[in-house]
Amino acid sequence: MSVEIAPPKQPRPRRSTADRLREALGTLGGHHAQVITHSEKGWASITFAGTRHSLALLFAGEEGVEAGEHFVAELPEHEFALPGQLVADATVVEVEQRLLPSPRMVVQCELLLLEDA
Repeated sequence: MSVEIAPPKQPRPRRSTADRLREALGTLGGHHAQVITHSEKGWASITFAGTRHSLALLFAGEEGVEAGEHFVAELPEHEFALPGQLVADATVVEVEQRLLPSPRMVVQCELLLLEDA
């Protein structure tokens, strides 16, 4: 009689707030956004603590640029659902668009997240 022992499962890495934010922005961008850069900086005041996120997102191709235009229009008023976080501010800082040789749009945005106590 033999007993098979299953190998131990590798622990699944925990998703960070930054991971969840990138996922939410990707969804808002219709899954056409590619994150080029993402920086995160801690932020605090007497009453609040959180992080400021600066991202550059690339939208490529005609469908991508269309999704990027939607993203730019919707970001400031979008209601994010990030566990333990409130998005206090979401701003489009800069948009760079090119039509030739192929359509593309780069969107620079900043988001201020506050820890939800």
